[in-house]
Amino acid sequence: MKIYKFTLYLYLIFGLFFLYDTVTKFQSGGDYKISLAFAAVAIFMFFFRKRHIKKIEENQNNNQ
Repeated sequence: MKIYKFTLYLYLIFGLFFLYDTVTKFQSGGDYKISLAFAAVAIFMFFFRKRHIKKIEENQNNNQ
């Protein structure tokens, strides 16, 4: 179960990186839409996976 929690925070790190990339590209006048899309997907996956891991843990606790 620890690997799931590790990958959860990888999504958050990638999301923050792509948000930073979006801001720098926006300020320089570059094409920032792809970076913004990746940031949105990564942050969405962080919250989705967090909720999913919580449900799995609750299921394991109820089955014991």
